[in-house]
Amino acid sequence: MPNGSLEKYLYSHNYFLDIMQRLSIMIDVACALEYLHHGCSPPVIQCDLKPINVLLDKDMVAHLRDFGILKLLGEDESDLYTKTLATLGYIAPDANLVPPTDNHLLKKLDCVASIMNVTLDCCAESPTSRTSMKDVVGMLQKI
Repeated sequence: MPNGSLEKYLYSHNYFLDIMQRLSIMIDVACALEYLHHGCSPPVIQCDLKPINVLLDKDMVAHLRDFGILKLLGEDESDLYTKTLATLGYIAPDANLVPPTDNHLLKKLDCVASIMNVTLDCCAESPTSRTSMKDVVGMLQKI
């Protein structure tokens, strides 16, 4: 992909994504996950979603890669195949995500807060309590 991985944009001082670009990438990834969870038979769960596995094309549209670590679910959602070696560790967002001098500061802070609410909905301890990717896509598109 011409623009490399999302990792380059999140962890490098030479690249920058503003909040709207990040939201667009989140929507792209959520749409891809929605397709994998609800559009495939059997459903596919990508168990190693991380910035290096999100590739950006020439238009900064996000695409998923690395399905070596995945879970296939049957109709009763019992595991048919699982290989789980997920990567651990997160880093705080870049300090310039929402600069304090931004003219649209409050709107962008509301956007970040809404994204965090969606994130928390996806992190319920019980998988059955987590928000579905169909709902995540809808929530992100409304932000």
